[in-house]
Amino acid sequence: MKRIGFNKPYLTGKENEYIYQAVLSGKISGDGSFTKRCHQFFESRYGFKKCLLTTSCTDALEMAALLIDIKPGDEVIMPSYTFVSTSNAFVLRGAKIIFCDSRKDHPGIDEDLIEPLITNRTKAIVPVHYAGVACDMDKIMALADKYNLYVIEDAAQAIDSYYTGKNGVKRPLGSIGHLAAFSFHETKNIMSGEGGMIVINDDRFIHRAEIIREKGTNRSQFFRGEVDKYGWVDIGSSFLPSDIIAAFLFAQLENLDDIQQKRKAIWEAYYEGLKPLQEKGILQLPVIPPYATNNSHMFYVVCKDLEQRTEIINLLKKSNTDSVFHYLSLHKSPYYTAQYQGKDLPECDRYTDCLLRLPMYYELAIEDIENICTTIKSYYS
Repeated sequence: MKRIGFNKPYLTGKENEYIYQAVLSGKISGDGSFTKRCHQFFESRYGFKKCLLTTSCTDALEMAALLIDIKPGDEVIMPSYTFVSTSNAFVLRGAKIIFCDSRKDHPGIDEDLIEPLITNRTKAIVPVHYAGVACDMDKIMALADKYNLYVIEDAAQAIDSYYTGKNGVKRPLGSIGHLAAFSFHETKNIMSGEGGMIVINDDRFIHRAEIIREKGTNRSQFFRGEVDKYGWVDIGSSFLPSDIIAAFLFAQLENLDDIQQKRKAIWEAYYEGLKPLQEKGILQLPVIPPYATNNSHMFYVVCKDLEQRTEIINLLKKSNTDSVFHYLSLHKSPYYTAQYQGKDLPECDRYTDCLLRLPMYYELAIEDIENICTTIKSYYS
């Protein structure tokens, strides 16, 4: 019986060639020619004001925390149903995390529950575009304007996904908040094994972002010939990736449209195959709000309860198919339980217990998807 793994990194065929070119150039540390090409790609295609590759999305979020000058006692609002990096970046600077519940129809943050959480200590809101599906950014940016807060988009899963605001303008995710962070981990649509990017949409942060990323030095200015020598001018760390990683990433970016087209076909096949279960009220499928687009980062179902999800995982495993649950809500995590003083977050807890992710990768065959759907439907029959 054919084994269907949960994820399989897709190679376009140019990765080795570009890595060889990077090595041959003699410039394999950060900010080489392929890094610059990646920056140009994102800034040109999506209109991001300034892009800087990082070694991970985690690093991009940590840079964002440094840029908005998070200090002990500051409060940062974010969903509890997210990856630990979203929270860690701000906890490392001394912030208190204020967790918000998820929506009933989608694992993303419930935008209508944010305002009651805002206090005079709130510094930022960090919406997470779960599964690449946009949060309602009009509501979030309106709150930021009203209370003078920063917005940092956790767009780890949101490459090539868009938001259409009330004004009818369609904008790429990552271009709306003051700052944004993307991931190129091997599980993402476009990947480089490990890797990330910070997007700076606010002019105030561009100059300092380069300094923080280069260990707190003005080295980037030196290489551009803007200063005669460089030195330590601010806090920072080594956030920039090797140009070898950028070379791999650029090969992926050149094939972005092809990759996206294939992933969308896979997503649609899942949706059509499992739609009868949703129509019977047995299973909840992903919801794409009218203001959002679908970048097909993942396909998930929401089961009735933990027992049902466990049984489906085991049934799929017997048919040689890997499926996985996703996050443990951070407010229930071993690290944060003792510190959490907020209200219950029932929707976050429901997704923790009930959400099931199905295999999703470029080389997944339609017949594989049909078999997976048949197995899931057999459970309910």
